[in-house]
Amino acid sequence: MFKSWIKKGLAICAAGLIGLSTVGGSLTAQAADFSVAASSAIAIDATSGKIFYEQNSQEVRGIASLTKMITLYLTLEAVKDNKISWDDSVTISDYAAEMSQDMELSNVPLYKENQYTVKELFDASAIFSANAAAVSLAEKIAGSEPKFVDMMKEKLTSWGIKDAKLVNATGLNNSYLGDHRYPGSASDAENMMSAQDVAVIARHLITDYPEILKVSSTPTQSFGEGTYAPVEMTNWNWMLKGFDFYKEGVDGLKTGTTELAGACFAGTMIKDDWRIITVVLDATDHTNNAGARFIETGKLMDYVYDNWQTKTLHKQGEQLQDAKSIAVKDGKELSVGLVLDKDLTYWEGPSQGEPQVEVTATKEVSNKQLTAPVKKNTAVYDVTVKTEKDLGYIAGANPETAHLNTAQDVEKANFFVLTGRAIKNFFTNLF
Repeated sequence: MFKSWIKKGLAICAAGLIGLSTVGGSLTAQAADFSVAASSAIAIDATSGKIFYEQNSQEVRGIASLTKMITLYLTLEAVKDNKISWDDSVTISDYAAEMSQDMELSNVPLYKENQYTVKELFDASAIFSANAAAVSLAEKIAGSEPKFVDMMKEKLTSWGIKDAKLVNATGLNNSYLGDHRYPGSASDAENMMSAQDVAVIARHLITDYPEILKVSSTPTQSFGEGTYAPVEMTNWNWMLKGFDFYKEGVDGLKTGTTELAGACFAGTMIKDDWRIITVVLDATDHTNNAGARFIETGKLMDYVYDNWQTKTLHKQGEQLQDAKSIAVKDGKELSVGLVLDKDLTYWEGPSQGEPQVEVTATKEVSNKQLTAPVKKNTAVYDVTVKTEKDLGYIAGANPETAHLNTAQDVEKANFFVLTGRAIKNFFTNLF
């Protein structure tokens, strides 16, 4: 039995919903007991932003070098907007040069007398999580790291992220920045946000700039060729091919580690043309197992692919019971048929309950009717499907919406027909 939600007087009767097959037996036995050994975690559909799993996903905590996804995004945006180009040379500041020599940090050595391109620094930031390279990109784009942080904050706000705390472009603890830290920030401050916020960033990055995946999936790459200090960079993502925790389909995205944040990983994987994004913050067993974040990510990815799938309630062109037509005021015909403009689908997963159809009238509807003339394919109702225990969508994402559209044109009736109807209605109401 399907439950119905009613909006603006229209109910889609439960009895009219047909064509749904149950697949409860396909869910893994472990689904109900599944958990991730981490402080926070989330898994989403990369396309729609649908949440498949969440564990303390709105809890704000340290994110370490996952921060660099924002830096990479703003660099890609600056290139797209022709503010910089990949071949531009980047002047290395004293601050960045000094940071690059800190062996406690993930870095490639940068020397003021050498020339480095935007692309070289971008790749170093993405593949090797090079901190000084990220600082150099920030300085190239905004003039200084603090000004770049302001750009980062503005971008996150535009994405609906409200609880993030940003103090630098790298994710480092401020203790490594010295006098270069963001004005007013504490000497030991770090970037902090929720796992759900990180998922929003990752989704924007791979959706708006899918070319990032070619870089993030690169296992090894040379840096500084032609200089006196070339470096062979090895990707910190150990789920790529050739590494200990290789998982087919994984092609990104970013690792991060600090004492405050713990071991973090924002991952993405594609299987059967279906891409998901996962975020694991502070993997519990990291102190005993350096691969803990990848093990937990692999479990989370398997959970999604094993337990979630899209289901179709109705096909494109079908009608819904009790919403087969709508009245047309002043039309040659008194009503017009309604059909779905696309398949009506929903995500089916563990313990989600029965699907519920939500129908909302569009601005074309007034007093439960249309007014002639009416064009074919006019959207009359928005139709979505939710489940009783729906986990919802991340910021900036909404359920996919189908529409009940008019099946044909309806012309306006002529003067004589309208006059005759008016007279008939008058006497009908009179008696």
